[in-house]
Amino acid sequence: MRLRDFHYDLPSDLIAQRPLPDRGASRLLALDPAGDGRRDLCFRDLPSLLRPGDLLVFNNTRVMRARLFGCKDTGGRVEILIERVLEAGEALAQIRASKSLKPGRWIDLDGGSRLVVRQREGDLYRLGLIEGSFPELMSKQGHIPLPPYIQRPDDASDDARYQTVYARHSGAVAAPTAGLHFDEAMLVHLREMGVGFAEVTLHVGAGTFQPVRVDDLDRHEMHAEWIDVNDDVCRRVHSARAAGGRIVAVGTTSVRSLESAAAEGELVPFRGDSRLFIRPGYRFRVVDALITNFHLPESTLLMLVSAFAGHRPVMDAYRHAVDARYRFFSYGDAMFLSRNEDGSPDDSSSR
Repeated sequence: MRLRDFHYDLPSDLIAQRPLPDRGASRLLALDPAGDGRRDLCFRDLPSLLRPGDLLVFNNTRVMRARLFGCKDTGGRVEILIERVLEAGEALAQIRASKSLKPGRWIDLDGGSRLVVRQREGDLYRLGLIEGSFPELMSKQGHIPLPPYIQRPDDASDDARYQTVYARHSGAVAAPTAGLHFDEAMLVHLREMGVGFAEVTLHVGAGTFQPVRVDDLDRHEMHAEWIDVNDDVCRRVHSARAAGGRIVAVGTTSVRSLESAAAEGELVPFRGDSRLFIRPGYRFRVVDALITNFHLPESTLLMLVSAFAGHRPVMDAYRHAVDARYRFFSYGDAMFLSRNEDGSPDDSSSR
């Protein structure tokens, strides 16, 4: 398939700029390619789509206050997005500036700290902090890194609403947005009805927003993201499967985590970077159902969803969502997708 096969027209006014006051008030488009087709629901209807014995797999990453602002030593303004903290005083980052920065140049942040450019590493810069640690710096001076399609500065409300209620391990520059719809009351209700929970960690990187720049998808190089699928997750998945339950991933990041850990055929503990690129033709090994938000046109996330539920059903569902005026992207509405069993052999993934 080609990049253009994943295009759809989206009016800009359907891109959600702020979250709804109530996490669970979002709409939910349920898609079952092999069953009852498509249904327009509310997220609070999610329990009706689940059954006792199902296992929900959440991504417990926490969004860092990763956006920083400052000036180059030449006086020009810069915007920094910390991609990954390497150690207390070093980090990899994207830098938006009028010109590329050379090793040895320094940056004075608006809050008073100073950074030095160590070296260029692909699209990223290795930065050193002259004094202190990056976690402390971001905590005091950083901003919540709202996605580029949200056309406003972050504010105090984003501190809580651009995090899931179960976020625990800091390291992401974007939220695993399917999880933003869950509140504590929903989690309690699902536990009481016999739905199981498991948690993986995938630190979402800024590469998730990078456009695919080639029409031939075989030439696309997937960005790397750090994943942790531990032994407890594997035991819970195997136990749920043995008892006849479904594995329901909350978000595409949970899908990539589980499928990366099962890349050799069997789900086993996995800890490290993954470049798994899931697109139509991929045969899923672990995940049976998926809760996800709506994704950007021509994005790798839309390709993953199309691989999971079928290209035509997904693209038809997106056109329906536009016509029905669903809210799109990070602060938007959600979908519940059942896996399309009419898959083809896995010839399209790479770690």
